[in-house]
Amino acid sequence: MPLRQIPLLLIALIIALPILAVVASWFGWSPEASATLASMAHTVLPEYAWTSVLLCVPVALGVISMGSVSALLVTAFDFPGRRWLEWALLLPMAMPAYVVAYAYTDFLQFSGPLQTSLRDAFGWRGALWPDVRSVWGAALVLSVCLYPYVYLLTRAALVDRAPRLMEAARLLGASLPRRIVRVSLPLARPAIAAGTLLALMETLADVGVTGYFGVQTFATGVYKAWLVLDDHVAAAQLASCLLAVVIPVLLLEHAAQSRLRFATRRSAASVADSQPLRVSGVRGWLAFGLCGMPLLLGFVLPLALLANALFQARADIALVWPRFGAWVLNSLQLGGITAVLVVALALPLAAALRGRPPWLTTQAVRLTGLGYAVPGVVIVVGLLLPVGAIQQRWPGAGAGYWLTATVLGVVWAYVVRFTAVALQTLQSGYTRIPAQLDESARLLGVTGLNLVRRVHAPLLSRSILVALLLVFVDVMKELPATLMLRPFNMDTLAVMAYQLARDERLGEAAVPSLALVVVGLIPVLLLARTLRRG
Repeated sequence: MPLRQIPLLLIALIIALPILAVVASWFGWSPEASATLASMAHTVLPEYAWTSVLLCVPVALGVISMGSVSALLVTAFDFPGRRWLEWALLLPMAMPAYVVAYAYTDFLQFSGPLQTSLRDAFGWRGALWPDVRSVWGAALVLSVCLYPYVYLLTRAALVDRAPRLMEAARLLGASLPRRIVRVSLPLARPAIAAGTLLALMETLADVGVTGYFGVQTFATGVYKAWLVLDDHVAAAQLASCLLAVVIPVLLLEHAAQSRLRFATRRSAASVADSQPLRVSGVRGWLAFGLCGMPLLLGFVLPLALLANALFQARADIALVWPRFGAWVLNSLQLGGITAVLVVALALPLAAALRGRPPWLTTQAVRLTGLGYAVPGVVIVVGLLLPVGAIQQRWPGAGAGYWLTATVLGVVWAYVVRFTAVALQTLQSGYTRIPAQLDESARLLGVTGLNLVRRVHAPLLSRSILVALLLVFVDVMKELPATLMLRPFNMDTLAVMAYQLARDERLGEAAVPSLALVVVGLIPVLLLARTLRRG
């Protein structure tokens, strides 16, 4: 193995250590852990697993229906408001799912304004629909927040070819339904599969929505084994079971992504021939309604509900404002430190994949990319398990202090979680740098990190900026790792939004929630600008 590969492998090992620690928990036999797992297996684990399945199925159906239908409509048809909806359909990505859950719970619950108004208006009694704090409520919230994954990938797969091929099918006499079923859907199928699998991984990793709604998923078992039963080994072994589900889903997502093909250049004639089909009248407004409904449910309505809660509780906001600056400062510090560190680590890893890297390097980099698909609770368990072992063997080492009483632990968890985000962004930028530049630089004696610093970094400046921004916003919204590893008395916007809403103080929770939405709008608007240019 070349010596220059050793630092890269060490970086990959540090990032992947929590995941490896979770897997390694099975190699040591613990009678306490075995008893804990046996007890949970006979009582709560089957219910947790079944609830996870019941949650994932409607989420999959929801994101497929909303994301694929809206993507097909804005790419293959021209209707009123289409150009605005093309980018506006991405806005729910700016809404943390747990923030949407807070807004809908207050609005739809038995004592909420909607049911109260309907009972007063029509003289009805009792609950008008099932309690929103249930599996169906969690599925609704996750669906309207995660459908942009399917929309974005499906739109990218259809935008260049669907209008042209549908026009060709029309000239051959195919009806509109036949064109959609036989032309558009086969083109979009890999993208729909990839986006749906991404949404399912986010669903399995979710803690904010399910915890607030009281939905007991498999991740709940990890929490209970760790925090209630105080058995770290059992928690790690349960986390590895969740990891065993996530990894095949990730492999399926990679397989679906590898089948995506995008055109890189279109002639003026092809652009003119591939204009979307114009629809007007009732059909046009129906298309607008179908595209506008996910946007309404996932962004407009939650934003209005949060703004209304903020206005209604304006007298109580004075209790929040003195601490709001500290929450913002803590969030900005964690986001800034992590974004710089993640991009600094991801840049040499992305550079190592250029050309024909050794097999070991390729697999190590892929392992670092696994963190984004792993639930935050798994990463936290993977961090604390080896630290606990070190603390037991060398009590004076202070490993537990550095991991839980400083920002080291939470930043490490962020690095594991979001390196894949920066890595994918930088790899996308590397595809636009010709390999001949590397060869020319090596002939001039510029190799290794000097090649990355002097040649690659200036050409990747835009991709580096985007990676910094994406990681920064993801850190601002991250809840599980922050909630469990943050130092004492170091609250962030995400933590306080969760805690205030859990205490039924929605008006006060609206302050950090709206701040998170504003921050989340930055990368979404940047992505929308890129789509408009494309």
